Formats: sequence, structure tokens, C-alpha cells
Amino acid sequence: MNDQEGDWNYHLRILSNSARDSTDPASDPSVLQSVKKLHGFCKLENSDDLVARIYPQINKVFQRSVASLSQSESGTSKGLLLLAILQFFLDFGDMVLHDADPSLRTFFHSCLSREFSDAAVAEATCEFLIENKRKLLASFPNLLPQFFPLLLKLIAWNWEKLEKSFLKIFPGLISPGSFLPLFPSILDLPMLVVALEKVERSSGSGSRVGGSIASIQKSAAPEMLLALMDEAYTGSTIGDGGDDSESEDNNTIDVADPLFLELLKDENDGLAERHRPSPALNTALQAAASGPRSERMMQTLKIAPRLLDVYFSVTLRDANDSLICALIPLLMARNSTMFPDKNFSHEIRRRLLEFVLAAFQKSPNFIALLKKPIIDRLGEAYDDPAKRELALQLCWAIGEYGGGGESHKEAARELFESLELLLYENLSSSRLGLRQESGNGSRRTTQSRLLCFVVTAIAKLATYHRELLPRARVALGKVVRSRISDARVWRRAHDYLGLMNEPGICWSVLGPSRVSEKRFPGTVNWSEGGDKMVAHIPFHILSEQGGPPFHDFALSDVIIKN
Repeated sequence: MNDQEGDWNYHLRILSNSARDSTDPASDPSVLQSVKKLHGFCKLENSDDLVARIYPQINKVFQRSVASLSQSESGTSKGLLLLAILQFFLDFGDMVLHDADPSLRTFFHSCLSREFSDAAVAEATCEFLIENKRKLLASFPNLLPQFFPLLLKLIAWNWEKLEKSFLKIFPGLISPGSFLPLFPSILDLPMLVVALEKVERSSGSGSRVGGSIASIQKSAAPEMLLALMDEAYTGSTIGDGGDDSESEDNNTIDVADPLFLELLKDENDGLAERHRPSPALNTALQAAASGPRSERMMQTLKIAPRLLDVYFSVTLRDANDSLICALIPLLMARNSTMFPDKNFSHEIRRRLLEFVLAAFQKSPNFIALLKKPIIDRLGEAYDDPAKRELALQLCWAIGEYGGGGESHKEAARELFESLELLLYENLSSSRLGLRQESGNGSRRTTQSRLLCFVVTAIAKLATYHRELLPRARVALGKVVRSRISDARVWRRAHDYLGLMNEPGICWSVLGPSRVSEKRFPGTVNWSEGGDKMVAHIPFHILSEQGGPPFHDFALSDVIIKN
């Protein structure tokens, strides 16, 4: 016991001397070792008196280290020392009535923002967050969501070593306050890497990226204020430059560029209202997409889809309906706006569409609540392939879930009208296309696929809401009479018209896939198709086999087996 007492007295004297010394505590490696040793002694002894004696000196070292951060832009890394002290605060703060929240925020705001590019500090930070994850989420639930932009910078710069660690931390970044802003930040990770690498090139050697960003943000603040005042009084837009802007060095950053500053921010300040295209960023993005890519960029293109998987998984499990309902329009808007890499765009869009369909399956009433953005996206089906694919999936969801359900009559009517308009526009352009563009097979195939989705959605929506049946018959009849249409579209419309003459069969085939109490005479329960015999089935369901049945058959003979 006496030996241990001598040891902790020795380490306590080191901290006391460091607190009185004018030099930076982090510059002396023995200070970090003493903090760790004293922390170990406190855990071993579990003595309130020992903690009370050690705490004042450790707190002084923390304050001295933080103060030295603002005095120098570069130099000795202080992150490891501050993390060791923060661990002491979390473990023994209750004994000395120390609130660790200000200390944690100081570390993120003043230290990690400058040292996130230091591999040792980044790794130690991830280990610290994993070890204290439960305590942080329980006692400081807003800490990680507040600093999620900074943590995304950390992982974008150090992903190769910290992949598994960060995936354990990432769910803690999601909270009601960070839920919406986090989504575009994940999609913009490649753009963040472009900005970080541009800072690295412009800052030169010998300085940390974080320190350079801090300098940019500090110098940009008065310029941004003047630009905002100029916009308010003259109507000019922030970032509008004259001819001189083109003569600037391509490797320098325009500190008044709001989009660069938005990407490089450290704290969550809500969903950005202004997301205007930036000429400087567009130039950098095109160069990054067309030119050779760094290893960091290649890693980042793999990061975002994985993080998006976790984000969507947590969303479907934990997020309330209002948050999901607010996310879907944002998701639709970003579907066609992302980093210009073919594989990256494909992986991201696939996940976006899967999430939209999963959200509609979980809560079909979202379709009625979001009818306005859905109708807007249907109107963009011609713009580009990404928007067309989104429109296809929305058509499927509208039909599959009856425009939000049987109780949403008004929303279903408006969605039906949008589908009608889309159908008639495509029918007219299809006739024109066959006369003028007979050689453009790709365009005709794409249009036929869209028409198949629209025709099916119209038939299914009318099955849910029978007051729409007359209009559906008119629409499908026009497709049937339009022999210029693709044969697949014509056959589908013809089959649906035949089904509509048999309400029970129509409800069984085109009605909801979920169990429903609603039944029409002749409704078929397909799950019993293997053991129920029937005497008559409309023969348009048997692939146009005409004539009377020559034997009795089970529905299992009709249904195609997988």
C-alpha cells in the first residue's frame, strides 16, 4: 500500500508541476502516462478521497491543454491527453460533482476539429466512444448527433483503419435532431473528401487539415457576413463572382463559397436551406470524377452505401412516422443529385428506392400524405433515367397500396388523375415515336416499361376504389384500341379489362396482398389454391384458353409454381 501511495504521489506531483509550468502539458509524454496511472489507481482503490485529491490537478491540466489549443495552429497532438482526462471525468465525475458535458463539447469543438486527420487521435477517439457508448447516449444524448459532421470528417479521412469501429458508433449519431441533416451528409461524403483534399493541397505541408479548415472558417466569417448583407440590400447572390474568379488558382479554396463551408462544418446546425450549386465545387467534382482518384476517395465511395444501410435500418426500426414522412421527399429530391460515379450512383439509388418501398409497405398511408411530392415526381418521369426509375417505383407503390388505402378516397382520386395524365401523354408520344423514331428501340422499350407500370397501377387503384372503375375502363380501353402500342402493354390492358368484369377474381388478383376483411362474391383465397376445387374461372385468366372446361381443376393447376 505504501508503494502504491508513493507511486500516485509521484504521478500527482508530475501533474502539479505541469499545471504550474508555462509549457504545453501535451508536450511532455510523462503527463499522459501519469494521468493513465492515476486513473488506474482510482479504479483499483475505489476511494472517494483519492479521487478528490487527484481531480483538481487533472482538471487544471485539462484547462491548460485546451487553452494551448487556441494559441498555436499546429504542434504537439493534444487529443490523446484530453481523451485520457475525459475518461477520468466520465468514470469519477459523480464523486466530485463534475459535469462532463462541457468538457466533452470542448474536446470536440476545440481539439478534435483540428486533429481529426491525426490517425492516432482518430483511433483513440473511436475507442473512447465505443467504450463509453452507453454512458454517452444515456447521459449526453445530444452530444454525438450535435457533432456528427465532425465525426463524418474523421471517418472520411481515416476509414481504412476505423471501418469496424465507426460502424459501431454510427447508430449513436442518429437522433430526432440529426435525422434529416444526416441523410444528405452521408450522400455527400465523396464531396466532403473532395473538399478535404482540396484543403490539404492548398494548405501545403507541415499543417494539419483540421487546423487549415479552422483558419478558413475563421477568415470566411466576416466575408460571409458582408456577402449576406450585400444580398439583403442589393439582391446579389452569395458566391457570385466576377471575371476575376476564373483567374484564381484552381488549387485554392474560395473562402466565401457557402457550399464548401457547409461541407466542412463541424457541428449540426440543421438541414441546410440553401443548397445552391457552387461553381468551384462543381469544377472540383468534375475533376475528381473524370481524373485519377485517390485511395481515400475510392474508400469513401464504398463507405456511403454501408452507412446508408445502417441509417435506413435504424430508421425503419426506431424513427417515428413524422420523421420518415419528412425524409421521403428529401430522398426523392436527392435521387438524381449525387456524386457523378456510375457504380456509386447505382448502389445509392438502389438503396433509396428499396427504402421508399419499405417505408410505404410499413405505412401505406404515407402515399396519401405525400401525394404532392409523389405527383411531382411522376411528372418528371421523362427527365432522365434516375427520375424515370423513381417514377416507376412510385407507380408500383400507388397501385400496390391503393393510393394509401381505402379510407383515402380524395388522395387516391388525385393520384389516379396523375396516372391518367402520364398514360395519355405516353400513348400520344408512343404513336408519334413509332412513326418518326422507328429505329430507336431503347426509347420504345423504356416507354413500354413505364406504360406497363402505369396500366397496372391504374387497374389496381380502381380495384381498391371502385368509384374509379369507369374511368379506369376508359383509360384501359384507349390502350386496347391503340394498336400502335407495344404488344405487352396492349395485352396487359386487355387482361385487366377482362378481370374487371369479375369483381371477385379482380379483387383476388389486383387487390391488396395483405389479409383484408373485404370480400366480393367469388373472391379467391390464393393460399388455399392447392386443395380447393372450382367449377368455373373466367378464361382470360388462363392465358386466353377458350371454350368450356373439359375437366375440373384445382387452382394449383392455374397458378404458376415457383
